[in-house]
Amino acid sequence: MNIYHITYSPSPKVVCLHFWGCNLNCRACLLKKEIYDCHLKETKDTIFDPEKIAPSAPDRFLTLDEVMDAVRGLKKVRYVILMGAEASLDPGLPNLVKLLHEEFNSHNILLTNGMKMISLRDIDEVVFSIKALNDRLHRDYTGKSNRQALKNFVSMHKLGIKMNAESILIPEYIDFDEIERIARFIGGIDKNIPYRIDAYLPVQNNPWRRPGRDEIMMAVKRAGKYLKNVSFIAGDEKLTFGSIRIV
Repeated sequence: MNIYHITYSPSPKVVCLHFWGCNLNCRACLLKKEIYDCHLKETKDTIFDPEKIAPSAPDRFLTLDEVMDAVRGLKKVRYVILMGAEASLDPGLPNLVKLLHEEFNSHNILLTNGMKMISLRDIDEVVFSIKALNDRLHRDYTGKSNRQALKNFVSMHKLGIKMNAESILIPEYIDFDEIERIARFIGGIDKNIPYRIDAYLPVQNNPWRRPGRDEIMMAVKRAGKYLKNVSFIAGDEKLTFGSIRIV
């Protein structure tokens, strides 16, 4: 499989399965700075280090049996988060989530850019990252058009699966106006879809700055004109629970 890293948060009983490989090349991707879970004690400060550059690739990947054995070793599993890079690219994902359902009755959450439409049969919830609504801007930021991703967002919603959306606020780039356009798009489909706005954290040699909390709140206010549930991550929050590295 494409899984190279597993973490566990005991309090909420959450397992995070980290997948390698992506079909986008996002300029602000935090994996360019840190490929391991940023909620670990040993990595929690690296995403704020302007000089940090992540390894080019993981040292090894896990088999399906290794992943299942690692999860079996935990006391209790309530949620499994399938994150990346992009988990939907792994051909072994459908079988994995099926086994997780059967053995642990877990709530399986897929974090995705939505570029690839996959079977959601054993997925309970989707967190859909909308990079930009403007196709030109999306191409500049990711290297690809967003047309298929936006179609897939609509298709997933029609399936009736629980959905969330998220975007990164980048001042003077993916700015207030773009965040508002994204929120309007989501609200036109379903005003009840939760939407989270994340503050950009500087990555490599990008020319952009990190937004202030006042700017985050302005983006939240503007998105709130179209959606009933808008939240944010400013990047300065204290962690309410810790993560443990399993693999």
